[in-house]
Parts: sequence; C-alpha cells; structure tokens
Amino acid sequence: MTIKKNQVDKHKSDQIVIEARRNQELREQSYRGQALKMYPWICGRCAREFTPKTVAELTVHHKNHNHDDNPTDGSNWELLCLYCHDNEHSRYEETRYGSVQNSKSSSPAATHNPFADLKSLLSNKK
Repeated sequence: MTIKKNQVDKHKSDQIVIEARRNQELREQSYRGQALKMYPWICGRCAREFTPKTVAELTVHHKNHNHDDNPTDGSNWELLCLYCHDNEHSRYEETRYGSVQNSKSSSPAATHNPFADLKSLLSNKK
C-alpha cells in the first residue's frame, strides 16, 4: 500500500514541478518579449549587436537581481549577452559572499621555499 502512495505522491510532485517550470517559462517569455521589443538588440555591457539569428544569446538581466520584479516600463531590465550576464551574476555573488569566504580562510601564508637552496644542490652534483 505504501508503494502506491509513494508513486502517487511522486506523480503529483512531478506535476507540480512541471507546472511551476511552465509558469516560470511563460513569465520569462513575457518580460523577455517586452524587453526585446523595448530595447535595441545590443548588449548593455560589451555593446555586441545581435541579429534575429543570434538573439537567443541575448538575455534580460534584472538590475536589482529580483526576478519577480518586472515593471512594464522595463526600468528593472537591461539586455546583456550570455557572457556579460554570467559575469554580472558572478560579480554579484562575489560581493554577496566573497567577504564571508575570505574571512574564514585565515590560514597562515606559506613560508617554505622548495627552490631556496637549488643552486648549491646543483653545484654539488657536478
């Protein structure tokens, strides 16, 4: 009996995930479509221009990093190419978590130099 119940629950959870992903895709398509109509197809950082053939590489970046904040005037959006978009998010994560990671890694600096006496070792072999 519990096996069937688990299978039903798994099916329900799969349906919930599918529906959530579908809703997210619809939401993204709507603001993406609006942004592509509103702004020229140029990356806001590197100024790379896009054509209908390459527009799939152009993403909508949320300036305040809140993906649910989609005003219809586009004030929270900017178009970035895939590379600049990834760079922007990695810089954001570094500023968010970078200082915490750096404070944890307070290990002493290495002082051993394996090549310090290399000249004398080589001269002894001659």
